[in-house]
Amino acid sequence: MKLNRPYIVYICICLWLLFLPSCTSHLWGKDFVVVIDAGHGGHDPGAIGKTAKEKNINLNVALKVGNLIKRNCDDVKVIYTRSKDVFIPLDRRAEIANNAKADLFISIHTNALANNRTAKGASTWTLGLAKSDANLEVAKRENSVILYESDYQTRYAGFNPNSAESYIIFEFMQDKYMEQSVHLASLMQKQFRHTCKRADRGVHQAGFLVLKASAMPSILIELGFISTPEEERYLSSEAGASTMAKGIYHAFLNYKREHEIRLTGVSKTIIPTEREENDAQAIAQKDTESVTTPQQKELLAEARTKPASATKTTTNRPIASESATNDSEITFKIQILTSSKPLAKNDKRLKGLKNVDYYKEKGIYKYTYGASADYNKVLRTKRTITAQFKDAFIIAFRNGEKMNVNEAIAEFKKRRNK
Repeated sequence: MKLNRPYIVYICICLWLLFLPSCTSHLWGKDFVVVIDAGHGGHDPGAIGKTAKEKNINLNVALKVGNLIKRNCDDVKVIYTRSKDVFIPLDRRAEIANNAKADLFISIHTNALANNRTAKGASTWTLGLAKSDANLEVAKRENSVILYESDYQTRYAGFNPNSAESYIIFEFMQDKYMEQSVHLASLMQKQFRHTCKRADRGVHQAGFLVLKASAMPSILIELGFISTPEEERYLSSEAGASTMAKGIYHAFLNYKREHEIRLTGVSKTIIPTEREENDAQAIAQKDTESVTTPQQKELLAEARTKPASATKTTTNRPIASESATNDSEITFKIQILTSSKPLAKNDKRLKGLKNVDYYKEKGIYKYTYGASADYNKVLRTKRTITAQFKDAFIIAFRNGEKMNVNEAIAEFKKRRNK
């Protein structure tokens, strides 16, 4: 039977419509996979500071980054090379990413200097030949992980992480993902500089084995220097780890948005920092217009009339909820999440938690749980909600104004010891 041309065109259109959903789903990033690698682990502590170990800092930040992505990006699959304190060989880390057909590989580390030297700032690295002795030393330190592996000489074809001659192999490598990797690294540094307010140590190249075997755009982040006491304290704190994770997350969103635009010409990825910068003034002027339910209006009215340390109705949940008895006294709270608009009391993002309060900062609503002048009580409360809010962290207020939490804790301990 001979088919006429209009009929053939009709069949083609039907087939195109049939397959369109799956095609656009892919283009929209439904299968976007990011592998987050927390460097070191298990019997490999990484760099060691006065009170902290690199492996723990890396894992804390890695999990926070992953949780931010999981909570806010339904179209992204997050895979960790490790989610607990275990040792994973370097080549296995890249293998995990390759097997998952990942779109991005982000390896998180913490830097260090020998002989009591100090330095500050975050840097991001891509695969390549180290162009300075300092860059080579960073690669040597990170690659020395393979010495913890009994069969490393066989597994890595005789590569000696402490021999400069071994790194000549990186001079002849052709990385087809180099341009994308460098661009992602640049986005990371921009966030470390602006969002995290950290010293910008720039984008560098060096011969990292963990990046060498990965078949996708890949970067290695050095969060800061554990050998510098100030940086060690910052990276070991919940506030510091959360801030660094936020910077990495925002850079990831920027990269993902550009990736979608390259594929489809448009993007549905929302960049929080841009929304804050562009809409903060409008939100501040139109608070009541943005409130759409009686519950939200009630919440907003309470925030305008009650001090930050005020509490709401009682609940059967185990909470620490008491205001400081003196206006000059410090009040500790647990920050659980943020939103560009007020949330209803039954919003699913609160996960059924009652007695939730919030404060507003730069046009963003920041939700808190528990309030007490006793830091230890708030710390115990935080542990009861960790499973629900893994990125929760403690903040402090004095006279209704947010203050440095480390200073608040120090003052609390000093007062307790009197």
